[in-house]
Amino acid sequence: MLVLLVITKRIPEKAKTMVSETQIAVTMDEMVFGGSAMGRLPDGRALFVPYALAGERVLVEIAEEKAHHAFGKLLSVLQPSPQRIAARCPHFGECGGCHYQHLPYPEQVNLKAKLLVEQFQRIGGFDEVPPVEIYPSPAAWHYRNSLQFHLTPEGKLGFQRAQSQETLAIEQCFLPVEPLMDLWKQIELDPTSGVERAVLRCDSVGNLLLVLESQNPQPPEVLIEELPISVVHLSPAGSLVIAGSEHLWMEVKGQWLRLSAEAFFQVNLAVAEQIVTFLLNHLTLSSHDTLLEVYCGGGLYSSFLAPKVKRLIGIESSPSACRDFEVNLDAFDQVELYEATAEQVLPALKLQPQTILLDPPRSGLSKTVRQAIGQLAPPQIAYISCDPATLARDARAFAQCGYRLEHLAFFDMFPQTYHIECVALMHKA
Repeated sequence: MLVLLVITKRIPEKAKTMVSETQIAVTMDEMVFGGSAMGRLPDGRALFVPYALAGERVLVEIAEEKAHHAFGKLLSVLQPSPQRIAARCPHFGECGGCHYQHLPYPEQVNLKAKLLVEQFQRIGGFDEVPPVEIYPSPAAWHYRNSLQFHLTPEGKLGFQRAQSQETLAIEQCFLPVEPLMDLWKQIELDPTSGVERAVLRCDSVGNLLLVLESQNPQPPEVLIEELPISVVHLSPAGSLVIAGSEHLWMEVKGQWLRLSAEAFFQVNLAVAEQIVTFLLNHLTLSSHDTLLEVYCGGGLYSSFLAPKVKRLIGIESSPSACRDFEVNLDAFDQVELYEATAEQVLPALKLQPQTILLDPPRSGLSKTVRQAIGQLAPPQIAYISCDPATLARDARAFAQCGYRLEHLAFFDMFPQTYHIECVALMHKA
């Protein structure tokens, strides 16, 4: 008789979760800002996993390791959360555009509001945060009036892959407004054209615009199959209209605003209207006031606030946005515009504004801008932000100058994604 003796080595409890050197089964503890869930590795380091949910047991491949944390790629869900639903889009998890399609929309909204408060507590150092006013998007799908694409090696329009610099050719997307649905499939570009980015936009009356961006001043050849669409090429040489018009027209609360090809505009018009209404209802304005709007863009908010004040001053560095501002605010005699950076203008201003409205880029305010606003010392600051981390940082600086956080509102400008649009109202204590 052949007897086989098998000697087993006792595996420490913590190590039992290991599947291989790069794979691990782990329980996710909580959701964090940025679209990931966070769990703990056996050595105690935080592990961030996109597309996982809090409470789930998941199989993860370690993608990147740091001294105090690591990033993982979700391989499979071993024990799903009761909240998990099937994603609507077949590209979800591969395309980097969406982060929360596996959560019901009401849960997405609640999660974002919770994460907004956490950012103010953790980064802003606020012990007390006022109750967040929550404004869900009227449409959870088909809300985007603008889509940004990159080119695949074959010249097809696509989105950036999740956790990658590669471009994924897209067959379906449920975020754009109806006129943009499937439009990109009808557009062909030479992969050697030098086009680095393509943007599709739709205005309030259905006019379509394709913006092609490259470093080559020579415009690319575009096959648009006789589509009723305008085409504009942007390069260091400037803006060149290839077909149609370089302007679109957006309607917000019954008011028409011109939008140039290279200018920024909110991608969710219904939520943009919510923000305008919030400002009109919550800002204390009078016919004797001076209002200073920094990063005013094409004048979306100025158009509604100008009638409420004696003097409105806009600051904007984008030449195209300034041209739009001049058109959109042409009816008001009490409006002025500085075409320069906030860092150039604010320290030189000699006035006492009653209100400063801020709508900076994702990076938030520079130290120069924060200090200049502190010197101007307006009784009221309204800060519109697309990044709660930089907003919390800047709000902390204003709090140190004697400002009190009175209102904090979350507007879901970007359903299905982790991005958070919010407004903070602060008053001089």
